[in-house]
Amino acid sequence: MASSRARKLRKNMTNAEKAFWSQVRDKRFHELRFRRQHPIGPYIVDFYCAAKEIVVELDGGQHTQETDLERSAFLQSCGLRVIRFWNNDVLSNLGGVLRSLENELDLE
Repeated sequence: MASSRARKLRKNMTNAEKAFWSQVRDKRFHELRFRRQHPIGPYIVDFYCAAKEIVVELDGGQHTQETDLERSAFLQSCGLRVIRFWNNDVLSNLGGVLRSLENELDLE
């Protein structure tokens, strides 16, 4: 059930998700493999990199701190690190977002 919902989300990505995906797909970002709209437990995360055990979430206005905290707590309990960026940051400063991700992951 989650996989069919994930497939639907992949087909209807936001502009921010499309922009981010264009930079990380096909191992374009430091040879790391990212999956988009990936099911983990009861959630479907925006982007997941198994090699670094990270989840990248792109947040828009629909996100609430309470919901995000619950979601992040579950993902962290699975041993994953959650990194969040605002959609408008991705759209207006994608290079800066990618540099921030590099810093978070200690990449050069």
